[in-house]
Amino acid sequence: MSGKHGRTPGESDVRKAHALIVLAALLATVPAFAKDNSAALKAEAQRVSIVRDDWGIAHVSGRTDADAVFGMIYAQAEDDFNRVENNYLLALGRSAEADGEGLVYQDLRQKLFVDPVELRAKYAQSPAWLRKLMDAWADGLNYYLATHPDVHPRVIAHFEPWMALSFTEGSIGGDIERVSTRELQAFYGNPTPQVPERVAAVQERYVEPTGSNGIVIAPSRTKDGHALLLINPHTSFYFRAELQMQSKEGLDAYGAATWGQFFIYQGFNRTQGWMHTSSGVDVVDEFAETVTRKDGQLSYKYGNAQRPLTTKTIVVPYRDADGKLAQKTFTAYFTHHGPVVRVDKDGKWISIALMNKPIEALSQSFLRTKTRDLPGFLKVAETWKANSSNNTLYADNKGDIAYLHPQFIPRRDDRFDYTQPVDGSDPATGWGRLLDLNERPNAINPGNGWLQNTNNWPYSVAGPLSPKREDFPRYMDSAGENPRGIHAVMLLQGKNDFTAESLRAAAFDSYLPAFAQLVPTLVEAYDDAPASDPLKSKLKDQIELLRHWDYRWGADSAETSLAVFWGETLYAQSAAAARAAGIDWLDYASGKTTPTRKLDALATASDRLSSDFGSWKTPWGQINRFQRLSDDIAPKFSDDAPSTPVPFVSSQWGSLASFGARRQEGTKRYYGTSGNSFVAVVEFGDKVSAHAVMAGGESGDIDSPHFRDGIARYASGDLREVYFYPEQLVGHSGPAHHPGQ
Repeated sequence: MSGKHGRTPGESDVRKAHALIVLAALLATVPAFAKDNSAALKAEAQRVSIVRDDWGIAHVSGRTDADAVFGMIYAQAEDDFNRVENNYLLALGRSAEADGEGLVYQDLRQKLFVDPVELRAKYAQSPAWLRKLMDAWADGLNYYLATHPDVHPRVIAHFEPWMALSFTEGSIGGDIERVSTRELQAFYGNPTPQVPERVAAVQERYVEPTGSNGIVIAPSRTKDGHALLLINPHTSFYFRAELQMQSKEGLDAYGAATWGQFFIYQGFNRTQGWMHTSSGVDVVDEFAETVTRKDGQLSYKYGNAQRPLTTKTIVVPYRDADGKLAQKTFTAYFTHHGPVVRVDKDGKWISIALMNKPIEALSQSFLRTKTRDLPGFLKVAETWKANSSNNTLYADNKGDIAYLHPQFIPRRDDRFDYTQPVDGSDPATGWGRLLDLNERPNAINPGNGWLQNTNNWPYSVAGPLSPKREDFPRYMDSAGENPRGIHAVMLLQGKNDFTAESLRAAAFDSYLPAFAQLVPTLVEAYDDAPASDPLKSKLKDQIELLRHWDYRWGADSAETSLAVFWGETLYAQSAAAARAAGIDWLDYASGKTTPTRKLDALATASDRLSSDFGSWKTPWGQINRFQRLSDDIAPKFSDDAPSTPVPFVSSQWGSLASFGARRQEGTKRYYGTSGNSFVAVVEFGDKVSAHAVMAGGESGDIDSPHFRDGIARYASGDLREVYFYPEQLVGHSGPAHHPGQ
């Protein structure tokens, strides 16, 4: 396969000889715990087969699980080494070494939790089977670099097995990202920690939710008596690769793998499938510490005693303006709760507690892909209990369906509000043991025959048969309901003849519940306005258009354009007030904003449409576009370059199909950067059957036919057949090859 970082078979003997010389030079520096000669790596590569289908998707097979890991990470590097390395720069706290001083505090945040010395020790403590996988992972990446001397890593020229422990769960935003880098800088940016005013984290421009949709349907609610699964993560585009990995040790998983990781994060095997959505469970807690200084020593109160703060020197290298490496050195402070990350306005030092179990998290993430039924899946989850941020939707060929709340949930005293910092000096606020399976709001094989989650609370996953909110502590959820959840329940309840196609259609249903709530209040405001109001004549035609709208998005819909621009304007004007009032923004905007504000927002939106596009009646597809011009991590966009209309909208408005788009630098059109990133519908019959689409295309090579070949299908919701079985690949793939060929 031709690729940005690879070459098609048939390259010159001179080039091959050069690659072997580079490989030999590289292997001379490999640590003792890795393979230490080119023959070993070549033999490992020969045990691996990679087949690329007609969408460029890698189907990797090997004799052992380790062989499959070697091949799948090599294939990822072929497709987009830049993104593989970038994820490990972030995970290891080394982004500033590539991109400059502006990322120093992002790296410091990571290094508060990720220490190479500790990870090397954890690697040595890992089970033998896991060490083999980590060895194979490092070998695959190093073999790729050795056989592609034209690839120049920005920072990581050699991968070591322990590095795989730095990035284990697969979520788009890990728990660590709850720590504000601005507040971290306000605390650690001073030679002596002081009491700066807390940085306000208010942003009026709407930020597209990251998360996902997951739906499972039991055989009792399907036409053909087969369980169905919808996999629909909402992430930034190009965040994951689509691939298949197989071994003769029972591994046969297909789906989306986060760049640089060696497990299928969201996908299926021959008998079962799993989908993760971002959870609202509260498992990242802040503790307000009472810190005192005596004789130059810092301590903090805990119960009736004083405990010394632990300190640690952290060095953060960065690339300076001249391109040279420099560094900043910090003294980091820790209590038994965790690292100190800021200081509040009352002078309390705030420490943070979150899950940091890399061996357990990586073990659970890989082993669940090899289970074959619900008892096996549950056993892996309960054995490792290292999923802190993801709900899971599950379905299998036995007809079992399940919603699983995260497994890492520490027991806490429900008297305290853990959404706010709690008193760290009070032992009663501390974490207890992890909750058991039956203590969490799970739902397994409910009588209604379906389950859904859209990053909303667990109390609507099965409609009326959902877990009851009053049966669980407050910390089980801090997300609440959302418009997508309301939409999903509306589509699922009362329907008994689902097929794979009708589930796909539901995933792209165009109804927008948020506007069904908002627009009638706008029309009412207009109707009640006095005839003397100048907006009465200015907005007459706009109101008539929206008055008769069916609240459905569409590429040809001017109503969608007008409603979205109005909704965004209203959000900018009222989001802060909704937060201050502690009210959901949608409820606040519909019930608390004044009629005048609603009408003024519509006038502003109408004027903006006319100014930018020549008419306030501009169809949505002329505004909302998919464009892929390069594989830059931070892409650029241009109104003068080709792009594709996308009919669906932001998930803010309740669209299950999400397209997070906005005006980019220098553009008037909206260009998407997040939302639907991988969509798959899986049916578990006698054989598993699936259809899927990936945002953009599989390859990161702008010259590859697979760089943009998914865009049209993505925009229209036209999923392609997944080639899961060998017979499906016949006529739809190139020849098998070994890594390095």
